[in-house]
Amino acid sequence: MHHLTACAAQWKMELIKIFAVMCFSVVCVAMTDEDYVTSMWMDFVPSSALPTEDQTIYEVTSMFSDTFPTSEVSTETQTVYEPPVPSLHLQSPWWDVFPFEKAEFRCSINDSSDWTFTWYRNEQRLPDADINVSSNPPHQETLTIAEASRAHSGIYSCKAHHKVKGDSINSNQVELKVYANKPKPTLMLNPELQKMFPGESVTFQCVIMSSGWDYLWYHDDKEIQGSLKNSSTIVSLALSDSGRYHCKAKRGQSPFYTEQSETSTLQVSEPPMPTMKLQSSWLDVFQMESMELICNVGSPSWTFTWHRDGTALQEDPALVLSLGGALLNITSASRAHQGRYACKAHLESRKVSSAFSSTTSVTVYGNIPKPSLSKVPVLNSLYVGEITTFTCKVHLGSDWVYHWFKDGKELAVTDETLGIRLGPNDEGTYWCKATRGQRTSTDISDSMTQYVLEIPVPSLTRSSQWADVFPTESVTFSCAMAHSSGWTYTWRRDNQVIHRDDTVSFGPDGATLSIGSASTSHQGQYSCSGKLKGRSVSSNFTSGMTLKVYDNKPFIKLVQDPEHMVMHTGDSVSYSCHINQSSGWEYVWYKDGARLAASGKNYSIRSVVKTNIGSYMCQATRGTMTGVFNTEQSQALKLQVEDRPTANIIVLTGWSEVFSTDSLVLKCEVKSSKDMWKWNYTWYKEGHWIVNSSSDKYTVTPQNDPVQSQYICQGIRNGRPSYSKHSDPLATRNLLLKRRVLLSISGCILFGIVAVFFGCIVLRVTRKKEVHDEGPEEGELFLTMAQLKDRDDAPCPMVDYITDAELTVPAKEGADIICSEATPIPVTSSDDQAVTTENSERPPAEESPMVSFQH
Repeated sequence: MHHLTACAAQWKMELIKIFAVMCFSVVCVAMTDEDYVTSMWMDFVPSSALPTEDQTIYEVTSMFSDTFPTSEVSTETQTVYEPPVPSLHLQSPWWDVFPFEKAEFRCSINDSSDWTFTWYRNEQRLPDADINVSSNPPHQETLTIAEASRAHSGIYSCKAHHKVKGDSINSNQVELKVYANKPKPTLMLNPELQKMFPGESVTFQCVIMSSGWDYLWYHDDKEIQGSLKNSSTIVSLALSDSGRYHCKAKRGQSPFYTEQSETSTLQVSEPPMPTMKLQSSWLDVFQMESMELICNVGSPSWTFTWHRDGTALQEDPALVLSLGGALLNITSASRAHQGRYACKAHLESRKVSSAFSSTTSVTVYGNIPKPSLSKVPVLNSLYVGEITTFTCKVHLGSDWVYHWFKDGKELAVTDETLGIRLGPNDEGTYWCKATRGQRTSTDISDSMTQYVLEIPVPSLTRSSQWADVFPTESVTFSCAMAHSSGWTYTWRRDNQVIHRDDTVSFGPDGATLSIGSASTSHQGQYSCSGKLKGRSVSSNFTSGMTLKVYDNKPFIKLVQDPEHMVMHTGDSVSYSCHINQSSGWEYVWYKDGARLAASGKNYSIRSVVKTNIGSYMCQATRGTMTGVFNTEQSQALKLQVEDRPTANIIVLTGWSEVFSTDSLVLKCEVKSSKDMWKWNYTWYKEGHWIVNSSSDKYTVTPQNDPVQSQYICQGIRNGRPSYSKHSDPLATRNLLLKRRVLLSISGCILFGIVAVFFGCIVLRVTRKKEVHDEGPEEGELFLTMAQLKDRDDAPCPMVDYITDAELTVPAKEGADIICSEATPIPVTSSDDQAVTTENSERPPAEESPMVSFQH
């Protein structure tokens, strides 16, 4: 309760006019919440009537009750003259404003114009320094607060000034309250449920303890277009209506916005899906057995209905529902109860129904089946230590108790599976049967026989041919299980497990161990063991296999035989490559750094030639293409080859002796001999050695060679070279004939020249004087060789070699061409190079006896 004392206030009533000063008390009832107090001065506006001489003064006592104010008026007449009272009004729509809102006051006098106004807050004149407060010129009858703040709160009044009438009294007072902060609305939901279902309705309310607001609604921070009312209703919820909701309000022409309300989350989801469970032991039953199904959504306020194969269950004495329909009991099953069962939940208070639960199939059988027996692994033969699992399965019904038998004796196992870690005594024949309850029992299953084997030991072999290797050489070991597959292998060296690294690698399944570059660290005893893939079977390790690794590469040496620095063409030479360690080597040969197409420990040249000159080396290698080990190259041995001296046959018999003797003297000489060793000579006639012919000279006579054969000679000695090349062959018959033919031709030419000379003299002497009469042409004085060939009377200078028996044979047809100018005369020796022919073709042997003696 506030007590306010106001002076010069008046009621705006038609019958009362107050000009005297009057004091009264006002009792104002305000709200207890300070933030929402509004001024109550709005309706008490004084009139602007001018004073008169006779007035009545009234004393007014105002009393405010809880509902409506009442007044008691006493009157007293007194003549007083009083200045006018300005009337102050709040132009803006509301009395309580918030930071940055606009407020506007208006002060007016109904007396006349030309009044100016002064403004007061809390009886203090307003300063001119506040930029947010302004009054319109020139009279300042309007006061505007552009952006209100807490400092603008207070009781406002105004006073009028007239240049003739003077000042008025103070106007009525109007209180303006400015809150410290923007208002924050409160968002309420009806109904206030944490979870709503599709089809239900919900109402949102935005509450602010002041007036004049328009409301804005937001869903997931996006404005909802539509009503500006303080409430919003969603009549039928959908899943998309889930989300966060909040509101805020605005008012004024240049809207002033409140803070946004707290966010409320609306969760719209489908009704819970019922869960159906089996309460009894099995879903598939035999006739006359019982079973129970229960439906649950996790809340006690739901009720349930049941359906079989999509149709609601009908009344049945064998079907009993309890717990609000949540429990379904089939007391005595029959074929009619077989089908797919489902339940549905209902929330009657909100008219909400769930979807159907997942279906459960109930099967009702007649005959009891026979169990099936299976085994994992399916192998009939397993190794000692392996685990085998037998499974006995009845494919109809559930909750069976199983009984196991081995070789006719029952085992103390009642599970569906029988697991055995095999030992030698576990070999035998197995079968099973099943029971359920007190009266239900199956027949026995088919039987299965299990054999138990001892684990074999793998065999270890070395793929490479040698057990001693050199640094960087490769070695491969192999581990294999005879007559079996599917094994993986583990390797050990000196009882330490070997792992893969930069130098050791394993083949598929570890069946091979390869050392790509051996070192002394790889030396030791190697062994392996096998393990079956996917099975717990491991063999013992094999006995060890020793690998020796040398510290250094082997030494290789090249040996030449014979060990001469210089060889002569035709000599034979052999190289052999020697290595000091291990075996299994193959050899590579090089000449001047280029590899030769030769292999083997030895490399031989049967007959050296100049192209064999060079530097020879060898190298040893062993291994495969994937792991080849090469030794260092041997030292180089240089082979020098010189031409073997050549023997040459010289004819010592001169030209002048051709017609005086039948023999020829031949001499053998060796050219380019640079040392002092004496040469002996060997003579060959027609390729056969002539016995006792070691002299450098040999005489051919009609007695020792009546057919005039072909001769070759060769030089031999004790030094190097020990023999020369064979001379070129020399045919003595062709030589004698050629010489005689050449001598005959020379005689013919000389005789012809002399005859022509003397003929010319004779003709010169005997020639007649010139006769001018034309006569027959004279024949040519000299005949050509072609013309002589065509004449029968032409003399032939050729003579027969009377000592040659073969020349006594009658000449063949055309033999007279030996005198022809075109007949070629073969020249085979260096002494006969002066004689040439115009035709280079040799006549066939059967056409002419003139055959070259050179071959």
